[in-house]
Amino acid sequence: MPETFTRWDAADYLKTEEDVRQYLEACVEEDSGDGALIRAALSDIARARNLSELARQVGISREGLRKALSATGNPSFALVLKIARALGLELHLTPAQVS
Repeated sequence: MPETFTRWDAADYLKTEEDVRQYLEACVEEDSGDGALIRAALSDIARARNLSELARQVGISREGLRKALSATGNPSFALVLKIARALGLELHLTPAQVS
């Protein structure tokens, strides 16, 4: 009997605010520095919520938001801040630990 696989989607597992917080923290820590993992995490969180409503709150079209958060998207920092705020998230920057 051949193995069958289903597509795994992080958005299916982001049920609570704590889930979202832990997922985003992990993605920030693991991001290589290009922001791709953070952008992907925001996309997952947006899809777990209501992408259409989020787009309305941010002031762009649903398709524009989907494209901005896609793997080939390059959202401006201002858009990332708007998205974070609309999702009820805050951005905090702290000095890195120097070893």
